[in-house]
Order: sequence, then structure tokens, then C-alpha cells
Amino acid sequence: MSDTPVEKPVNFIRNIIDADLAENKHDSIHTRFPPEPNGYLHIGHAKSICLNFGLAQDYKGQCNLRFDDTNPTKEDMEYVESIKKDVQWLGFDWSGDICYSSNYFDKFYQYAMELIDKGLAYVCFLNAEETREYRGTLKEAGKNSPYRDTTPEENRALFEKMKAGEFEEGKCVLRAKIDMASPVMCMRDPALYRIRFAHHHQTGDAWCIYPMYDFAHCISDAIEGITHSLCTLEFQDNRRLYDWFLDHLEDFNKPDRPHQYEFSRLNLEYTMMSKRKLHQLVDDKLVEGWDDPRMPTISGMRRRGYSPASIRDFAERVGISKVDSMTDMAILEAAVRDDLNVNAPRTMGVIDPIKVIIENYPENGSIETIDAPVHPQNESMGTRQIHFGREIYIDRADFEEVKPNKKFQRLAIDKEVRLRNAYIINGTRCDKDADGNITTIYATYDPDTLGKNPEDGRKVKGVIHFVEASKAVPAEFRLYDRLFTVENPAKEDDFEAVLNPNSLEIKHGFVEPALTQATPEQGYQFEREGYFCRDNKADTLVFNKTVGLREVWNK
Repeated sequence: MSDTPVEKPVNFIRNIIDADLAENKHDSIHTRFPPEPNGYLHIGHAKSICLNFGLAQDYKGQCNLRFDDTNPTKEDMEYVESIKKDVQWLGFDWSGDICYSSNYFDKFYQYAMELIDKGLAYVCFLNAEETREYRGTLKEAGKNSPYRDTTPEENRALFEKMKAGEFEEGKCVLRAKIDMASPVMCMRDPALYRIRFAHHHQTGDAWCIYPMYDFAHCISDAIEGITHSLCTLEFQDNRRLYDWFLDHLEDFNKPDRPHQYEFSRLNLEYTMMSKRKLHQLVDDKLVEGWDDPRMPTISGMRRRGYSPASIRDFAERVGISKVDSMTDMAILEAAVRDDLNVNAPRTMGVIDPIKVIIENYPENGSIETIDAPVHPQNESMGTRQIHFGREIYIDRADFEEVKPNKKFQRLAIDKEVRLRNAYIINGTRCDKDADGNITTIYATYDPDTLGKNPEDGRKVKGVIHFVEASKAVPAEFRLYDRLFTVENPAKEDDFEAVLNPNSLEIKHGFVEPALTQATPEQGYQFEREGYFCRDNKADTLVFNKTVGLREVWNK
């Protein structure tokens, strides 16, 4: 038995595991992450991944990756591959081979036959409308199907005909015989199998009947020896069904069989966790795709520059409980920022550029090379080379022709400012176009002020970033805001109506020349601008804004 690491937060699931191990209920812990391959994973799945794989790591147990692939009409190998990539990118690996519920289709069929033979399942020919009518309501008990008392022998023959493809889709289903008067709706004779003439990505055309999720899920857990089946709270009522199946199947009615436990799902402000609605965003081309950096998908966050460590940290900060709540987006952004603040190399990029001509700098085209730290608090990351010359680019917001107030600590006419890691410059004049827009700024520099701490002791409050013009590399900057204008778009009748029209702003500016070699997804701090990463899909030099700095320098 392995003790829970001290640094890990206590939660009710860990308490259950500790008690089970103390009572020798299980020899070791075996969890699973069981996504349906019908879409890309989102940040809510990341919480479940961190929980299931994290528990297996902490308790020196096992965690399976299992695809609950029981609905071939909505599944695709694209999703299978994306899920595998996301799990590994988050820093986890599964125990043994990847599992598929479809691996057990033969066994599911035999277990369905066992229920039929015990008089606990029957083939029902009610249509969808009739089934709803017979099911009853939360206030009224349901009515028994007229097919409920068909003999086991007749039901076995009918189920074999379903398997042989002798009934059309929707003609009938196999249902469990439980209790049509149960106060829990899912216990009112739920469907176990339905007919689907669809090609399956794993089994091809071998089957035309497919098990329902509730039937397949608990049996898959039992076959794989899962000890703790962790689900979100919407499956709380379904636990009764989970237990009912295992109670009535002889292979699994044992003390060490799986048990289901529920925890609160992740709800994040300004996002949605419904795969159906995320599908709609993609299908309606309201976003670039599943990996659009505005999407709450793991692939979207990876493309935006979120690190695996930051998402794992976020999952730990949110914690595990049984209380549904809305999580503040600031918690996620803080986790991302805290990680990047320590690990991201520093660089300079000018997003909204305007040219500055240093009038007292030689006109012979000479360019200085200056050593600057890669990270100001981590000398082990070394230094990088930046350049300085007669012409540079600064951000347009860092200049005012007339200093507006005492708090303005940037460049103005007759006002000094320090260039990051370089010289002090002083604004002298500017050119304007016919509309009065500033087109060029002129300044002088003090050649004796190179470096952060000049020997002459002169103190200049303002510090701005820059890029030397002749070596500057053009780049596109994609600045992201919330995808929705309301905190909980899932509650809206028409969530597309609350899409944020300003969720993406594209700018064109310049970066340091070394960034032509930037690795996609690698986080950088663009000094005074925020954290960015190179886009992992664009053919040109494109940087996605990951998250802002703690302080907004340009306000």
C-alpha cells in the first residue's frame, strides 16, 4: 500500500481510497479515463485526466485509457488520435494497451443474453413517442410496455434477429426489466441495445446492434478490473443502474467489483463544456476548428501557449468536491501566468509599431549588438543578443507628443525614457500625415547610458521596449479575448447570439530576429506586452497571445 503524498490536497475520493486500502478491499488502485471519441477533449476532461491518472501515479496503481465507442454514428478516428495526443501532452501515459469498449462487444452480447434468460431484459417494439408516453414523468409513474412480459425464449429469438439485422433501425430496442414506477427515471426499464446500420471505426460492419453507454460502461469497468470508477455528478442517478447491472451478472457480483463515485464537473466562465455545442461552433465555422485558441479544448489551449504544467496546476487549484460551481477564468489564467513567469524566455515584440529615428546616432548604417538576459531572475538561462541602431520601432502607445500627465512614464517631446536593456532616449519632434496622425518620431540618445544600471546614477522612471528596424522581423500577432460576452453562455437560448465579436484582434508588427527560430507552442514573454507563443499551424511567423502580464504596463 502506498501512502498519499503529503503535498497532495485531501479530498473525499482520496479518503475513500485510503479507507479501501486500509480495509484490504483492493490490493491496488485501478482507475480509467473513458472518453467517447465523438469530439476533442476540453478543459473539463483535463480535470478528469489529472484526477484519474494522478491517483494512479500517487498510489502506484494503474490507469486505463478506454474509448467508450458504442455510437459509431458520431465517432471518428480523428477524435481517437486527438485524445491520445492530449493525454500524453498533459504528461500522462496509460497502463498497458489502449482499451476500447468495442473490444468487449461479444461479451456485452452474452451478458445481455444472460439478463434475457433471467427474465430481466426484453425486446420492446414501442416507437420513440410511445416510449416517452409510457415512461411517465417525475410526478407520475410510468406504465409497463405491452412487450414487457414476453417470455425469455421469445426475447432470446428476437434479440438474435436484431443482431442478424432482420429489423430496421428504430423498430425495436432491448430494454432492462427493472421498475417503471421507480422515482429515479433512469431505472424505468432503460434501453440496453439499439439498432444502428453504421460502419464502426474498430469493428467495421460486424455489428448492427450497439450497447447503450450505461450498459457498456459498468461492464467495461468490471472486465478491466477497475476499482474506482470516477464520474461527474450528472451520472449520480445512473450509479443505481451501474450497480443493478453488476448485481445481476454473475461474473461481477463480487466484493471487489468496481464502484462508481461522482465529483463535480468543471464549469469555466465564458466557455461551454458541451461537446454538442462545441461541435456547433466548429460546424458553423464560428471558430477556426477544434484547436482554435479561443476554444476551451486542450488542443486549443496548447495552440494558445498554455503549458501542460499550468493545466495540471489549475486542476489541482480547482480541487475535487461534490458541489457544482462556476470557476473564475482568472484562476486558470493565474496558473498559466505563474508557470510562464518562471519558465518563459524574455524577448521583445512591437505589436503596433511606429518608427523612431535617433538623430544623433551615426548615419553610416552601423548596428550595435547588446547582450540582454534571457530571463532576469534566472541567470542559468543565459543571455541573448539584441540590436540597436539609428532607426528603431516602438509601440505607438508608448509616445505622446505632449506629456499628458505626471503618471505618463513613456516617450514624449522633451521627455526621457529608457529603452529596455539599452539607452536612454529623449523625444525631439515628430512627423504627421495630412490627417494629423503621427508617422515618425525623432529622438536623441545618450551614449553613456547603456545598460540597466548606468554608472552616472541617472534615474529615468519610464522603460519601454523596442526592436531595431533593419533587423526586425515582420510578424503577425493574434490577440485573444473571451469567446463569449457572458459568463455562462450555456444558459443562453441561443449561445451564438452572445459570441464576442472582438474575441480575436490581428495586429502586424515586428519581433527580434532570433524569433524566426521560435518553436511552435513555446511560451515567450514579450516584455511589457504579455505571454505569447508561435502558432503551431501557420506557415508564416504568427504569435498567439497566451495571457497578459500581472501588471498592464500600457495603461
